[in-house]
Amino acid sequence: MLEKQIAKTEALQKELGKIISHLFHRNGAPIKTFRRSWLTACKKAGVPGKIRHDFRRTACRNLERAAVPRSTAMKAIGHLTESIYRRYSIVDESMLKEAAGKLEQLHALDEQNSGNGKAMAK
Repeated sequence: MLEKQIAKTEALQKELGKIISHLFHRNGAPIKTFRRSWLTACKKAGVPGKIRHDFRRTACRNLERAAVPRSTAMKAIGHLTESIYRRYSIVDESMLKEAAGKLEQLHALDEQNSGNGKAMAK
């Protein structure tokens, strides 16, 4: 998609005889607002009513679940500070259930090991 947009922009630059400084533009002019385009794109994608920040939250949560180092995730999403990253790193119910399951596995392993005389420190 980006390669096509670059080619389209380069062709328009030649046609107009001027440099277009934005990759995404409207006939060479900067896009000042894309609200209507955003709403249309979300509707066509089957996710009406979503805002850009919803997708940043999803990206943040997916990176956390994939165990991507926080500094890498912050760079990928564009967060400059830890506090902003944490604001987007929202914990949902499935994550809490997953954490409870992992804790249950740990306790089961601990019980198993203590039965064999190999008790783990608590």
